[in-house]
Amino acid sequence: MIRRLLCFLLALLCCLGSAGAETEPCPDSAGLEVEDLAFPETVTVFPPETYEFTGKRESARYESDTLIYIIESFTLDSVPCLLTKVWVRDPERQIRKVNAPWGKSLANPLDLAKQIPETVLATNASGYITKQYPDIPESYPGSPEDYYFTTLGSLVITEGEVLRRLEGVPFYGLALSQDGISLYRGADNDMVLATAPRQTWAFFESCAMLVDNEEVLPEEGTWPMAKDRYPRTVLARVNRNNYLMLHVPNRDDSYGLSLYRINLFFLRHFETEWVYNLDGGHSTVLMYKPQKKNARLTRLAPNRQPVADILCFTE
Repeated sequence: MIRRLLCFLLALLCCLGSAGAETEPCPDSAGLEVEDLAFPETVTVFPPETYEFTGKRESARYESDTLIYIIESFTLDSVPCLLTKVWVRDPERQIRKVNAPWGKSLANPLDLAKQIPETVLATNASGYITKQYPDIPESYPGSPEDYYFTTLGSLVITEGEVLRRLEGVPFYGLALSQDGISLYRGADNDMVLATAPRQTWAFFESCAMLVDNEEVLPEEGTWPMAKDRYPRTVLARVNRNNYLMLHVPNRDDSYGLSLYRINLFFLRHFETEWVYNLDGGHSTVLMYKPQKKNARLTRLAPNRQPVADILCFTE
């Protein structure tokens, strides 16, 4: 009789333990509870991988039914950085682009972001050409005047309008369509256009950093822009709805991180579909809107120079 009673009590304790395990919220990679973030049912884990950084702390957060972001600050090799984790329900609608006056001048990125009132998060995006810097790539045909104060890339699209389409010149850059933001490395323009892209962003041909967790940067030491320590703006795609942004804010010309070091950071801590180098340097800027009444866009990583276009996440 006593043995039966002990067996019954042991079975009861096992059942209670199993029930507790099923209802315990699963911690996410930032030490937060997934239940606390109120994500839609289609999102199971955010962000997707566990990571630990020196001095990591949360700087800002925004949560709604259609968009969530978390901005965290940390140090990498003693360099202060910002990591932003973003989820959007409908990327084709909620990811937007604003250009500076085409072919006339560059513009303040905060002024550009304010042109879309629904913006809650934005960053500098495409590289550009001025009469002083940088040189127009030899692979781009046409007169130099066509490229001053415009974004780089053989295919330039904003809100579905094609602003540039170079015949016979492949597209290197990012394009937004129904499938979210996709990375192209030397694609035929017609193939990109077949996806009905709403926006494109582009910089140098070599700006793809990782594809399916494999390094695709030029061999280390062959591209000064990648090996030197600079302020940076880097965008990564985890899946259609989840994106990561890494910002290394401006300090001085000797301050920053190399793209090879940033690649190692992503390889160690995240599973991504691709990682791409946006226009960094003195263009580096992160703009966000706090989640409070009458909040305004503010710059967390301030830029030192105007930009050609921006990438916005909206409600």
